Amino acid sequence: MQLEIPSGHFAATIFDLDGTLVDSMPVHYLAWDAAMRANGLEEPLDEEYFYALGGVPTRRVAELFAERYGLRIDPDAVMHLKEELYLERLSAVAVIEPVAAEARRAAARHPVAIATGGLPEVAIPALEAAGLRSLFPIVITPRDVAPGRGKPEPDMFLLAAERMRVRPEHCLVFEDAEPGLAAARAAGMATVRVPSRRR
Repeated sequence: MQLEIPSGHFAATIFDLDGTLVDSMPVHYLAWDAAMRANGLEEPLDEEYFYALGGVPTRRVAELFAERYGLRIDPDAVMHLKEELYLERLSAVAVIEPVAAEARRAAARHPVAIATGGLPEVAIPALEAAGLRSLFPIVITPRDVAPGRGKPEPDMFLLAAERMRVRPEHCLVFEDAEPGLAAARAAGMATVRVPSRRR
């Protein structure tokens, strides 16, 4: 995996989780497909659309899928079902080792944080399963910001910088999906695009 890391000195590093530190997106797709089929979807969930939503908060993804397929759902119920189905498959999630190695190097020299579109009850077990929990005392999820202010809005990254006590412009962000990259750029942070692990 080639990671194009910008030159310069950074005082902190922020990592997305799914698709960046852990190869979990295929597992998330299977969980979403099953959850939506249990709520009226009669065809395979569109994979292209799913991957385009990388980093978007889980509840919002449920709403967007319902809109796309013309389904009437309870977004909270679908979100919780999807998370249960994902946790059942957690053993299939693998570490993306080149990014994990960068996380270990970064954590040895300055503050690091996670900023993920996943909920804490899913993100924390994934970090633990990957053996990475101890690196990240700071984990920012959509619950930490105002409703509707998850990625692609900058709020989660700005909050991570605040909790690390580092100015946003001194942060480097590792992300795999455009909503997260857009959020990091909006926060005034430098970015590293992690290549998609889809194929």
